Amino acid sequence: MLNSVLKYLHLSPSSDLPALEGLRQFKAVVVVDTDVHETMMWDVSRWLIDSGCLYALVWGKDCEQWREAIDDAAQEAVHYEDVPEAQRVFVTAHEDEELEEAFWFARHRAIHPAHDLNLTLILHIADAPRREELEAAYHDA
Repeated sequence: MLNSVLKYLHLSPSSDLPALEGLRQFKAVVVVDTDVHETMMWDVSRWLIDSGCLYALVWGKDCEQWREAIDDAAQEAVHYEDVPEAQRVFVTAHEDEELEEAFWFARHRAIHPAHDLNLTLILHIADAPRREELEAAYHDA
């Protein structure tokens, strides 16, 4: 996508969650490279939704559980009420795909029907960061 901004954020399984300032109406690619305690999964899911994530794609360890947690956080944020399409959060898990395929989907197919999501956050949950590698793979997708 042209005119899109890519940001990278690394979190270790014991990281505190930083404020995601300046983000609203964004897409997140959650790359999970390590085991994460369930409470952190829920905290991160709520944090993403509270920060304005409208489309989350999850790849890596336990990605189906992550998908469910983010989807539940989105429903919790609207008190389990029906929401108009403009406020709907889309969440996908890419369990059986290579990371490059998930990145391709994020760049070319993950669109919101009511908003231009011009900012993509790669949220990398791992013991060690891989910023350059993941950003290059995303741009090549």
